[in-house]
Amino acid sequence: MSAIISHVTDGTIAQKAGLEKGDVLVSLNGMPVRDVIDYMYYSRESTVDLVIMRGKKTRSFKFKRKENVPLGIELKSFRTKTCRNKCVFCFVHQLPKGMRKSLYLKDDDYRMSFLFGNYITLSNLSAKDKNRIIEQRLSPVYVSVHSTNNTVRRKMLGNSRAPDIMKDLQEFVSNKIRMHVQVVLCPGLNDGEELASTLKDLQKFYPYVSSIAVVPVGITKQRKGGIRPVEKNDAANAIETVKKIRLRCKRRHGDPVVHLADEMYLKAGLPCPPLKDYGDLPQIENGVGLVPVFLHKAKKLRLPKKIGPVKAAVVTGASFMPFLEEYAEKLSSIEGLSLDVFKVENKFFGHSVTVAGLLTGKDILKTVVGKTKADCLLVPNVMLKEGSDTFLDNVTLKDIGDSLGIQVKAIEATPEGILRWITDGCKRQD
Repeated sequence: MSAIISHVTDGTIAQKAGLEKGDVLVSLNGMPVRDVIDYMYYSRESTVDLVIMRGKKTRSFKFKRKENVPLGIELKSFRTKTCRNKCVFCFVHQLPKGMRKSLYLKDDDYRMSFLFGNYITLSNLSAKDKNRIIEQRLSPVYVSVHSTNNTVRRKMLGNSRAPDIMKDLQEFVSNKIRMHVQVVLCPGLNDGEELASTLKDLQKFYPYVSSIAVVPVGITKQRKGGIRPVEKNDAANAIETVKKIRLRCKRRHGDPVVHLADEMYLKAGLPCPPLKDYGDLPQIENGVGLVPVFLHKAKKLRLPKKIGPVKAAVVTGASFMPFLEEYAEKLSSIEGLSLDVFKVENKFFGHSVTVAGLLTGKDILKTVVGKTKADCLLVPNVMLKEGSDTFLDNVTLKDIGDSLGIQVKAIEATPEGILRWITDGCKRQD
């Protein structure tokens, strides 16, 4: 591994010292630097001794800085360790051809887990990897458990050599490494008594297993046979199982610990728990607590009495449509606002995929074309590649705008995000 400097910010300590893009960071305060985590870990001191390789020559730098003042360098991304499992529910294996190359990466890298909250199975950790996590306190990490029954887990992972998950968790717990874990619920494999047993095993590791999320398996139309999706009765049974564990944890720890993805409640036709039950929302990026947060913010939001006139439209997935319609009804009290709300059925992956984050540009276009007189179409940013205007199918916001002949804007997927754009953004030309 090598840590290559990809950017040096003007006016910073690093730039003034003479560091350049392309320099290879060899060591920092006497410790070898393998990647950005080493850089973060060893650069915390006020005095920095840094050795770089430029071409075939090494150069040394030494400087002091005030606390929390960044050095001003960015490192090139490291090569991600890929997953060696063949999970029966793997979403990547269900993707059709022709999508963005990055979508086909099966990430199972502890560094990505620590840095970005990606879930890992712990099945490809070397002894060196484990030691590094413990020594550098790379915590929290996010772990896909699925079952504490190793026979069931190995079947689900498609890996007969997957290590004993309870031993791995115990090792991290013994070294005070905090974890957030998930269970992808697959009917007929890890539900029912298996789910209850897994949750009972995991909650014993609290507080180092700080939260447990139970999420439904995602099945697209590309999958032929095998496991089936979570249906209404499956979701209701899982909710009942989790409810008992949550009550026990609440009495014992003052924290329910175990949470279900919002989609489970939607599938069961039941309301999500109150927002206060989700604590600091440790797994909101996993679809746990998004709906309660949205409803809470919508309720608290103060609306203007009059705007515009503004004609806008907004899109969402099938599962979130009832909540967006409820919020749109509240917005209808604003004089001068005309707001069309569209539910986009996922024809690309199949109707069983109902979350907004997996919608494609083509499905949105097919849903909206010819059905609105809006001046602006609002698209929740969860549908787009982070930091870009591109959907899963490589269609862009501009592509949709050109086809519809209107503005198309990415918005924050919150009540404030919608209100901000209908009161200001739709009138602004970029």
